[in-house]
Amino acid sequence: MLQAGQPAPDFTLPGTGDGPVTLSEVFRANRATILAFYVLDFTPG
Repeated sequence: MLQAGQPAPDFTLPGTGDGPVTLSEVFRANRATILAFYVLDFTPG
């Protein structure tokens, strides 16, 4: 688990349009980047 202030590890996920999305590429293009994860999102739980 990351602690406050630690950099997020780089990762690549499938994208919804133009291919995969890599965190480092998004950050390089936008600088201000927010990651949000929702537990059980889109699940019946």
